[in-house]
Amino acid sequence: MKVLIINGPNINFLGIREKDIYGEKTYEEICSYLYEKARELLLKIDIVQSNIEGEIVNYIQNAYGVYDAIIINPAAYTHYSIAIYDALKAVQIPTIEVHISNVHAREEYRRKSVTAPVCIGQICGFGIYGYVMAMMVFVNMNI
Repeated sequence: MKVLIINGPNINFLGIREKDIYGEKTYEEICSYLYEKARELLLKIDIVQSNIEGEIVNYIQNAYGVYDAIIINPAAYTHYSIAIYDALKAVQIPTIEVHISNVHAREEYRRKSVTAPVCIGQICGFGIYGYVMAMMVFVNMNI
């Protein structure tokens, strides 16, 4: 199984920004951890990140016919990107939305996801382990 992990704005600043919310690990350390976990699960993954909405849409569209699944952390775009929602809906690749923090326990505006309705599920509040949980879903549920 081939999975694309897409990270949205400011995820590349993990380990630098709001460590009390997102933890101490840098983005590079997190990517290395996810590649290691994917190998253990016998998954092939690619990880991409962009601070630009249109690039994220391009990643999703370019995944069509190439990847079996998508794990996406749209970050701030979660709350207002109809473009990302439309791209995910168009490609019809099974997708899980992941958030490092529990978005439902934070500011009111973070509690609404416009992208989650087109995903098969949402995982939030478990730190970077949420990405691993999403990988495990794809492996164990044969999605």
